[in-house]
Amino acid sequence: MSGWSRGLRHGRVPGGTDTDADADADADADADAAKEADSGSDAGPTPTVVSVILVVVVLGFSFEPGVVLPRPAAVPMLLLQLAICLPSTWRLRGAWPLAAQVLLTPWSGLPGFLGASVLLVVERPVRWPLFAVVVLAAGPLAPGDGSVHSVLNGIGNALAHGLIIYALTRLTDLYAELRATRGALARARVTVERERAGRDLDAVLGTALAEITRLAGQGRRAAGELVTVARAATERVRAAPPVQSADGADVPSGGLAPRLVWPIVVATHLEYLIVGTAFLLGGGVRDWWFVGYATALAAVVGLQAYHSLPRPPGVRPPYVAWTLGVQLALALGMLAAPDGPYPQLVGFAAASVLIVLPGRTAWPTAGSLTVLAAIVMLLRTDGPGAGGTVLLLLDIVVIASVFYGLALLTGLVHQVREAREALVALAVARERRRIARDVHDLLGYGLSAIALKGELAVRDPDPERADRHLADAVALADRALADLRAIPGEGPKITLSEELASARKVLAAAGVVVHVRGASCVPDEVDGMSGALFATVLREAVTNVLRHAAGARRCEVDFGPGLLRVADDGRVVPRPSGEQGGRAGAGGNGLRNLRERAAALGGVLEAGPAPHGRGYVLTVRLDSAPVATVG
Repeated sequence: MSGWSRGLRHGRVPGGTDTDADADADADADADAAKEADSGSDAGPTPTVVSVILVVVVLGFSFEPGVVLPRPAAVPMLLLQLAICLPSTWRLRGAWPLAAQVLLTPWSGLPGFLGASVLLVVERPVRWPLFAVVVLAAGPLAPGDGSVHSVLNGIGNALAHGLIIYALTRLTDLYAELRATRGALARARVTVERERAGRDLDAVLGTALAEITRLAGQGRRAAGELVTVARAATERVRAAPPVQSADGADVPSGGLAPRLVWPIVVATHLEYLIVGTAFLLGGGVRDWWFVGYATALAAVVGLQAYHSLPRPPGVRPPYVAWTLGVQLALALGMLAAPDGPYPQLVGFAAASVLIVLPGRTAWPTAGSLTVLAAIVMLLRTDGPGAGGTVLLLLDIVVIASVFYGLALLTGLVHQVREAREALVALAVARERRRIARDVHDLLGYGLSAIALKGELAVRDPDPERADRHLADAVALADRALADLRAIPGEGPKITLSEELASARKVLAAAGVVVHVRGASCVPDEVDGMSGALFATVLREAVTNVLRHAAGARRCEVDFGPGLLRVADDGRVVPRPSGEQGGRAGAGGNGLRNLRERAAALGGVLEAGPAPHGRGYVLTVRLDSAPVATVG
C-alpha cells in the first residue's frame, strides 16, 4: 500500500488535519494590580500576544492546499472565525456571523469552524446537540471517495477542529478576563472584608460603647462599672489582632480551565486514535503489522494525552523522562517502518517536547524533530516527494502548535488566576492589618479617656463635677463609636488641631499640664497625610501618658518642619510579667503601628526613655513632608 498518500488524507491530527493609615484600600488594590502588571509577576504575556496563539492555530487549520485555493469560500469562513474567536472582536459573536458560516460551510471545507462557532454563540442547552449535528454532517461533506475512512476523517476533523478552537477561544477569553479583573476582584474582596469587619467590630466594641453610654446615664452609682467596661474594652483594643474572615478562605478558587480542557484533550486524542485505526484497516494492514502499528499509534497518542493533561505551571508529568523517551522512540521508529504510515506522529512528539521541556531546550529539539522527519521522508524511495513532504511538515507543525497552544494557554490561565488570587489575598491581608491598626491606634485613646473620666467621677466628691465627667465620658464614647464605624471604610478623618485640643482637655483632667511649642495655632490646611500621621502619633502618645506614665505632671508637645516630639515626665509603669517593653507600644502593637505609618511617608519614628531618666519621649520626623508649625 502507499501509506504516504493514504496517511496524508488523515491530515491534521488530532483535529484532523502599605500606604498610610487613612489610604483607601481600593487604591491599594489598583496600585497592586498595576504594579504586578508592570513587574510581570504573573509571568504571562499580554492578551494580544496570547491571541496570536489562537490565530496561528486557526490559520493552521485553514491554509491547506486543496482547501483554501480551490475553495475561495474558506477565506471568508476564516475571517468570520477569527472575528468570532478573538477577544478584541467578541462583540461580533452573534446570530448573523453564525448564519453566514452556515451558508459558507458546504463550500469552505471547514465544518469544524462552524462547530466551534456553535459552541461559542449558541446558548445552552442546545449548543452541544447542534455541535453534534454539525460534526456528523461533516462526514458526507468530506472530500474523498466516500469510504469509511474518508467519512470518519471528515467527522474527526470537524470534531477536533471545533473542540480545539472552542477551547483555545475560551482560554483566551478567560485569560484576558482574569488579567483585566485583577484589581476589581481585589476591591470587591476588600469591600466584603470591610463589611465583615464592621459587623464584628460593632458586635464587640460597639456593644461596649453602648453599655458605657447606658452606665453613664445612671450617674455616679454606675461609674465604677463604667470604668470596668472601659478598661476591658481598652485591653481588647490594645491587643488588636487582625480581623479574620469568618469562612477562613480569602479567595474562591475556580477550576474552569482544567474542567474545560481535560475532556477536550481526551476527545481529540480519541478522535485521532479512532480515525487512525480506521485508516489502518482501510489500507489493508493486517495481522502482526496491524497490531504493531496500532500499538505504536495508541502509545504515542496516549502519551501525548498524558503530557497534555492540565497541570499547574512548572509541574512536570511524573516519570516524564521515560514517557517522553518512549514517545520519541515510537514516533521516530514509525518513520523507518515499512510504508512509513504515520509521520504525523512526530507532531505529537514535538508537542510533548514543547510542553514538558524548558523553552531553551524545547524549541531547538522540536525543530530538530521536524527537520529529521523531513529528511527521512525525502530520502525514502517510496516517499511523498517534495510537495507531499511540505504538506506533511505542515501537519506536523499544526499538530505541535495545537497541543502546545492548548497546554500553554491552560498553564497561563492557571498562572494568572494564581497571581490574581495572590493579589486579592494581599489586598485583604493589608485591609485586615489596616483595620486592626486603626482599632488599636484610634480607639485605644478614646477608651482610655473614658476610663479616666469614669475614675474621676468615682473619686470626685462634687456631684456636679462628677456629672460633668460622666457627660464627657458619653461624648468620648460617641466619638469612639463614630471612629469605630468609620474604620472599616476609609478610616476616621482625624485632624491635628482637633487632636491637640482633645489632648489638652484630657490630660488636664488627668492633672497633666500640656506645653505646646511651635506657632500660635494649628491650621486646618496641614498636609493631609502628614497631618493625619502627626494626629495619630499625638493620640497614641496621650494614650500612653494616661495608661503608663504614673505620676506624670507635665507633657511637652514640640512641632517643627516635618517634626513632632511628645515628652512626659511620668514614671514608666512596668508591663505585666511576660510582656516586653516598659511602655505601651515599646515592642508591642503601638510603636510598631506608628513606625509603619511613618515609614509609609518616608519618615522615622523614635521612642524611648527621656535622657534625664524620668519620662518618655516619642518623636516622628518626616524628611520630605513639611508640616505647618503649631502652638
